[in-house]
Amino acid sequence: MQTQHAWNATYAVLAAPHHSDTTALRRHQLRLSARLWWHPYWNAARSAPAARTDLRQLVRTREASRAA
Repeated sequence: MQTQHAWNATYAVLAAPHHSDTTALRRHQLRLSARLWWHPYWNAARSAPAARTDLRQLVRTREASRAA
């Protein structure tokens, strides 16, 4: 969940207009993407694509509740 949260936060910064140093942020996001994709949990998950979607939704929901 921490890695997905970090990925979401990096994405939000990249999506903001007029941000400098996007190369470093994109590299960071790529590293986070790789960490998420190759995490050992997905080897045991019955349906990895569905579980990945569930993880993204769970993190978005928690972020929204913290922001409120």
